[in-house]
Amino acid sequence: MILEMKVPSPGESIKEVEIATWLVKDGDYVEKDQAIAEVDSDKATLELPAEASGIITLKAEEGDAVAVGAVVCLIDTGAAKPDGGAPEASGPAKEEAKTVDPEASGPKAEAPKAAPVAEKTYATQAPSPAARKILEAKSIEQSEILGTGKGGRITKDDAVNAVPSMGTPTGGNRGSERTKLSMLRRKVAERLVSAKNETAMLTTFNEVDMTAIYALRDQYKEEFKAKHGLGLGFMSFFTKAVTRALQLYPDVNSMIDGQEKISYDFCDISVAVSGPKGLMVPVMRNAETLSFRGVEAEIKRLAIRARDGQITVDEMTGGTFTISNGGVFGSMLSTPIINPPQSGILGMHNVVERAIVKNGQIVIAPVMYVALSYDHRIIDGRESVGFLVAVKEALENPAELLMGGNVKKALEL
Repeated sequence: MILEMKVPSPGESIKEVEIATWLVKDGDYVEKDQAIAEVDSDKATLELPAEASGIITLKAEEGDAVAVGAVVCLIDTGAAKPDGGAPEASGPAKEEAKTVDPEASGPKAEAPKAAPVAEKTYATQAPSPAARKILEAKSIEQSEILGTGKGGRITKDDAVNAVPSMGTPTGGNRGSERTKLSMLRRKVAERLVSAKNETAMLTTFNEVDMTAIYALRDQYKEEFKAKHGLGLGFMSFFTKAVTRALQLYPDVNSMIDGQEKISYDFCDISVAVSGPKGLMVPVMRNAETLSFRGVEAEIKRLAIRARDGQITVDEMTGGTFTISNGGVFGSMLSTPIINPPQSGILGMHNVVERAIVKNGQIVIAPVMYVALSYDHRIIDGRESVGFLVAVKEALENPAELLMGGNVKKALEL
């Protein structure tokens, strides 16, 4: 019996996927539920398990975009499972390769004649209309392209494959490689450009004195780890500060839908994570209800799943606000791009000891610059600045504003 395996639907809004990698070869015997392929959607990378045991016949190539519900492979469920070892050849051992004596193989063949040089015609180096448009878009002169069409004409394929001049080489390796972007990477690029073009995005900045957070972490991180098996990082403090500020300034926790504004009474916080397939943004649901331990546990779980390529579409769907921590890569300052259709994103950066003024005295303190990018169509300057100041105040006085004056209770120690 031949079983047709079709692409299952990863989510309601996903209409097609891309075959990222086949994990088996054409003609292999596969077991039921064995992972046979990795498929990229515009939201996540998913594994495709075999629906039955048998000999597999692949019907799509790596890199092919296939519609949800399309057949990607056939499984012959009636095929017997191979024993595992290749049968040995009968008869004598390996037969040595025979050498062919050129003298004994008949009269000596004449040396091939050089191909005649094509005469130049009116078509030589002349681009087709489609090729001309492509070359103009790439700003490439037609004289730089060697036409492969009839009479030396520059074809559309010649124009598509043409690479702009990189200047006169002066020695050294100058290799290049062209690879196709994954569907996930293409979707991320599309969304980032869309955010720049379709929103009135502005960014406001502030600085945070991290002294109080450093003191709390130094005092309680070992006890916190011993009891909960988790590190007490910055993300729990920032997440709690953000959810508090979102409740104080609900416009930042809103979205535009056509000519209407949607406001939410919950805080689903998206966390930007760099995974092997590119940028992923899993979501912490109802982050306003999570404790410090709950935030740290959820971030660790999502980060591991993103790193291992196991994140699901559902875990990246939704979100009302995003936190991006470029500080882990050493970024001092940036302007994060909004994650549509959200209206705001907070950028964290690295912590550097800087000279600041406290009580009229210049002191050295660990300082982090923070940035809030927001959609000015729905968030005014008062709300954006007020939101960022509220985040700053909570981070500089976490014991009172985030822990209710009882640090041990807040940390569940």
